[in-house]
Amino acid sequence: MHIEEFRDYCLAKKGVTESFPFDEHTLVFKVMGKMFAVSGLERTPAQANLKCDPERSEELRAEFDGLIIPGWHMNKHHWNTVMLESNLSHALIFELIDHSYDLIVSKLPKKVKVALENL
Repeated sequence: MHIEEFRDYCLAKKGVTESFPFDEHTLVFKVMGKMFAVSGLERTPAQANLKCDPERSEELRAEFDGLIIPGWHMNKHHWNTVMLESNLSHALIFELIDHSYDLIVSKLPKKVKVALENL
């Protein structure tokens, strides 16, 4: 998957914004102000950090050894680095983006969730 497709999919989700809060090479996607995806634009091949349930993280890392690894520069218990330009299926990458987004949305305060629903 090319980074442009990754970006388009993230931005199509409700309440998502993109920014470069760290530097001009690190693209961050947030839902209602909370980060759910990060991609270093200068990293080759393209990859992204996505939040993941800790138990599922371990399973994914074992099943897709070298293609899904502990989150680079992130809490390795809660984040994975996913190699976008690999033989991982687009369907799996989209599912992992959705999972990350859903984890963040589930932790939003009720008032913010209502605001998100009303967008």
